[in-house]
Amino acid sequence: MRLTRYTDYSFRVLIYLAAQPDAFGTVQSISDAYQISKNHLMKVVQALSQRGYVDTIRGKGGGMRLRLPPERINVGRVVRDMESDLELVECFGPDNRCVITPECMLKNVLGEALSAFTAVLDRYTLADIVGNPAPLRRLLDVHLLDPDDA
Repeated sequence: MRLTRYTDYSFRVLIYLAAQPDAFGTVQSISDAYQISKNHLMKVVQALSQRGYVDTIRGKGGGMRLRLPPERINVGRVVRDMESDLELVECFGPDNRCVITPECMLKNVLGEALSAFTAVLDRYTLADIVGNPAPLRRLLDVHLLDPDDA
């Protein structure tokens, strides 16, 4: 199973913001830290905002921060929210045209594997991923705006 770049970038944004919970991050600062496309990141941030993971503030001195504490952001939920689908093979989808579907056990096996995968993800939160944020801040060379300076 492979998660999309969209989900990967979603986690990068969440991790970046969790590393500095009392400050605002910007699309530019996150893009610079990870060396990823600012345009793609803007779409990811919009989706994270719409799904309730981040709050955004527009304008000069604006930015974003986590809407919820990292302990309340479940990794499995983020994956399910950000992935367009988790259909591993054609027979998982509504447009299945595979002729062997009635007798094939592959769907059952892959369904069990997907359930195990998501069950593991459901055991973790963003706080578990971030752990001690200090090393992450050093690695990312975080350039966040202090809300008091905005």
